Amino acid sequence: MSEPVLAARGVERFFQDGERRLEVLLGVDLDVAAGETVVVVGASGTGKSTLLHILGALDRPSGGRVRIGDRWFDDLSPRELSLLRNREVGFVFQMHHLLLEFSALENVMLPLMARGESPAESRRRAGEILGRVGLAGRLEHPPSKLSGGEQQRVAIARALVGGPTLVLMDEPTGNLDPGTAGRVLDLVFDLAGVDGTSFVIVTHDARLAARADRALSLSGGKLVPMEAR
Repeated sequence: MSEPVLAARGVERFFQDGERRLEVLLGVDLDVAAGETVVVVGASGTGKSTLLHILGALDRPSGGRVRIGDRWFDDLSPRELSLLRNREVGFVFQMHHLLLEFSALENVMLPLMARGESPAESRRRAGEILGRVGLAGRLEHPPSKLSGGEQQRVAIARALVGGPTLVLMDEPTGNLDPGTAGRVLDLVFDLAGVDGTSFVIVTHDARLAARADRALSLSGGKLVPMEAR
């Protein structure tokens, strides 16, 4: 059996507020295989976004370890961790976080430019991935001229343009109507099947769990299979 793309071992996270200690994650273990889609369901405030940020090296755990491939995050310098995030991890957030002054194409070019790709190559690859998500005719449109579903597809293209091993999605359909949400998820699962990219999607919507290879619930600071609840 091949090694998991992502592995988390005993991940804990707590926050200190004066004398009060808020415990959010209490020993999370998770393996994600290549090309696997994993949905993590939980109510608001259970720590889903906190977990996602730790898995993507945006936050450090209070205890435990995370690795992508064979690289444990706590063994890496800040520069090495930044390079790993740029090359191995894609992020899609509920609010898109697109730069309003840039076109769809320019937004998707940014991760490639940040890693030192030439403008010409960045433009070529950004145009290619935007075509794959059905936006070939909207390359020069700013976010203000795109629908909510189109903005989310730009965000997905931006996450995928660098060929990441893993894409992390935080409530990716939370601001979309059911029809648009369904089309966005169709796109995600199609891309996972074609490219072998792994996805971890956190949501409060249990209906998404039926679309994934595996569904987990985050409750009481721990991950458990939804079948066990």
